[in-house]
Amino acid sequence: MKKRSHRAEKMARVYDDEILPLWSQRFGRMLLRGLDVPPKAMVLDYGCGTGYPSVEILKRMGDSGRLIAIDPVGALLDVARKKAGNLSGKRIFFRSDSLTSKLSFAEDVYDLVISNVALAKLEEPAEVIKEFARVTRPGGRVIVTLPLAGTFGEFYDIYREVLTKNDRHEVLERLEAHIARNPDAEEVSGWFEDAGLTSLDSDVEDFTLLFKTSREFFFAPVIEFGPLSQWKSVAGKGQEMQEIFWHIKESIDAYFGNRAFEVTVKAGCFRAVKPEEAEEPEPEPPEEEEELQPREEITAEVREEDVVAELEEDEESGIKRIKNDFRLDEDTNS
Repeated sequence: MKKRSHRAEKMARVYDDEILPLWSQRFGRMLLRGLDVPPKAMVLDYGCGTGYPSVEILKRMGDSGRLIAIDPVGALLDVARKKAGNLSGKRIFFRSDSLTSKLSFAEDVYDLVISNVALAKLEEPAEVIKEFARVTRPGGRVIVTLPLAGTFGEFYDIYREVLTKNDRHEVLERLEAHIARNPDAEEVSGWFEDAGLTSLDSDVEDFTLLFKTSREFFFAPVIEFGPLSQWKSVAGKGQEMQEIFWHIKESIDAYFGNRAFEVTVKAGCFRAVKPEEAEEPEPEPPEEEEELQPREEITAEVREEDVVAELEEDEESGIKRIKNDFRLDEDTNS
């Protein structure tokens, strides 16, 4: 059994109080908005965390419905199981599984596949959408939420300025590449289209996160257990990373002073349908054969001068026969 890290245990303890209300729940409300689940539905939640919105969806399903919820962090799944109570293992099944671009499920299994902000850290989110489409039944739905381009824009502006002032051009290039990985709504829509999903509908909403100081910003669980590790990776390692983040901290406090540091989050929710299998067209009745008309007798007019008749006598029988030798006119192409 894989040993749980101290970091994962800490995240599980603070997740529902410090991260869920500020982050996952705001995206999840978009996902749940107007969601109607068939009573006997099979549902997959990819990256379920502590069970939101899985448990909420379970309440909307009939007693015959089943929900499979996967997440790589066992400590978060323990919290989710407690929320589900006696329904865990009966109608909702939590499974520890890596969030990769390949799902270990057969094709055409689920009536609904959801993922609430789980795609943000993945390397190949477009491939994951294709897998969602594969495991969804024809007529079933795929619903995904994720942060879009523009999220944390205020922080990235300060990050850029610090790197530019300190001539950290290589780090700046890495930062721009990191920012470019955040898709806009058009790009995400393209993922769904490439996966063969149709009837695409999307919502984009902005909300803000407020922090009193730079210290509060960097130590807030929503940042610490969210994008902070990626931001530090961009900066490098050791002393170089420490210096860059010290400058960022100083810049935040200098710019905002007694005001709260406000960062914008652009939340996207995308819904689509796996098209029904096209029915094979009924074979068309064979066409009635046209009644053949009597063939007109073909005659050829042969001139006497075009034929040289030679009478030959069979040596044995003595019967004479005619041998025709057709001669071509001089102006006729051979």
